[in-house]
Amino acid sequence: MNTDFEFDHAPDRGDSASSKWEKYAGRDVIPLWVADMDFRTAPCVIDMLHERIEHGVFGYTQPPHELPTVVAAALERDFGWTIDPDWIVWMPSLVVGLSVVSRAFAAPGEEVLTAVPIYPPFLSAPRYGDRITVTVPLREEGGRWLWDFDALEQAVSPKTRTLLLCSPHNPTGRVWSRDELVQLARFCERYDLVLVSDEIHSGLVLDQDKQHIPAATLDDIATRTITLLSASKTFNLPGLGCAFAIVSNQQLRSKIQRTMRGIVHHIGALGFFATLAAFRDGQSWQLALVDYLRGNRDLVESELPTMPGLKTWHVEATYLAWIDARELSVDKPAAFFEKAGVGLYDGTLFGAPGFLRLNFACPRKRLKDALGRMLEAVLTR
Repeated sequence: MNTDFEFDHAPDRGDSASSKWEKYAGRDVIPLWVADMDFRTAPCVIDMLHERIEHGVFGYTQPPHELPTVVAAALERDFGWTIDPDWIVWMPSLVVGLSVVSRAFAAPGEEVLTAVPIYPPFLSAPRYGDRITVTVPLREEGGRWLWDFDALEQAVSPKTRTLLLCSPHNPTGRVWSRDELVQLARFCERYDLVLVSDEIHSGLVLDQDKQHIPAATLDDIATRTITLLSASKTFNLPGLGCAFAIVSNQQLRSKIQRTMRGIVHHIGALGFFATLAAFRDGQSWQLALVDYLRGNRDLVESELPTMPGLKTWHVEATYLAWIDARELSVDKPAAFFEKAGVGLYDGTLFGAPGFLRLNFACPRKRLKDALGRMLEAVLTR
């Protein structure tokens, strides 16, 4: 593994119009909320962007000819998943993809089913299109978050058209097992649901004994599965706007393309070329990143249990820790920690009031400082 990559020191984002940092501009608050990283992206991506910028022309851009086959090769390499490059539908972001699929496979007034806690666009995307978001709670058992299949059976109705899955899961950090995914697949088959699987964190599995399994690789489920992917989380590229859906079923693919027509605009040139470099040349940087994040994860999991009133769970994947602050006995936990100088994401937006999400994708010293502020806050409240 190349160990020359720099993660202990990150650029100052204060003057970069960063959404993450601008939220607390002018205040002594360490932002650990929205899911982007404070690290520079992979050198191969930066080199590719310099090369493209040097060209100096930024007109309407098609996917580079090499890109679909590069994506296919990366999926084969990482997950043993063989796809046809023609199955790829390009989109400006994964959140756009959630809105598109919600509209493509459910009519106004019909239902999209998912489980909470879940990151906010899962809840809002169907509603923005006049579809109904139906939620069931994940259940916590033995220190792990699990799907509640009895609750799913009770929630599904004749109006349900789609199941939204986040795999690996944001915010709990679960890597779903093959057995769990098979159960979800059988549920979708039983009720004739389209399975939409957001797999944007699939490149960030931290546990070395676990492996991401693309839902579409399960027997017989591919024909009803839409997989949403992007290099943006693994390579810290959300500001460049490039994502894609993988859809083997031509009918489903055509529905997505019709829904996008006239609404979803072109992807920018830099997004395409950054994605190409990331999937083609970025694996050594990705492995070094995952190793660093694993160390940050371990730090969070050693420090949070020392804070009275907080509970967390082992993070198998992602760079996000899910925290139960209900025993802290404060009205607004996010506001409480913000006052203490740490900006966390309010779990209410994930369908879980009293919870918090912490983003640990930052230099370790910054993370230590934030955890220290949190500890002092809970001990002196």
